Amino acid sequence: MSSNSSNQEIHFDKILGQYRSDPYNYVDMHTVHTGTVRFLIEEGAEVEGASGEWMHKPGTRLYEINRERNAKIITSKTNGTISSVCSELDGQFVEAGEKLLTIRHPLKKKEIIEGILQEVLFLFEAPERARYYFSMDIQSRIDQKGARAVFIQPGDEIITMSLMKRDTPVYYTGEPGIIHSVYFTPGDSIDQGQPLIGVCAEDKLPVVQKVITRVKAEWE
Repeated sequence: MSSNSSNQEIHFDKILGQYRSDPYNYVDMHTVHTGTVRFLIEEGAEVEGASGEWMHKPGTRLYEINRERNAKIITSKTNGTISSVCSELDGQFVEAGEKLLTIRHPLKKKEIIEGILQEVLFLFEAPERARYYFSMDIQSRIDQKGARAVFIQPGDEIITMSLMKRDTPVYYTGEPGIIHSVYFTPGDSIDQGQPLIGVCAEDKLPVVQKVITRVKAEWE
């Protein structure tokens, strides 16, 4: 075994250990705009995200924000427990972007695997907020054999960015490898800096598979 792969395994053990000691994601909720805040939950409360086949049932009501007599109820987007509330802001006028509370979301096995993969894969990010599609060549290869059969390298035209009714080719700038993970649905609007794909160098594939297998075996 090369020192590089053994280092990777030590690195994975450390990441796995972090997830094992704290298998949660902490989601901070900030005010959507200025206004007077009134909390509708308290610390320790269990909350649910949106549900139903079309996500049409809103999640737990978290707070109300009132601006110029327009009251808006903000609901939870995720399930978990309220781990902290900035209760001193209750009834106060606050600026946009003010942190109000934190939800502790228990991570599922799939989310833990994805979190670990994002540490390992090369993440190719959206250059700006726009709609994204795979290039026709890449899409046809994905349709035929699946994303993980598609090898890409720097300079390949992999994605089309659609902005203001103009389509612009996006060229890959990361390390050569296979498309291991796809983080967007073609045609959806993606924020700047959000990962579009995760690319795995071929020599890392066995290590990545080993980690996925370990998490699946060891996690409840």
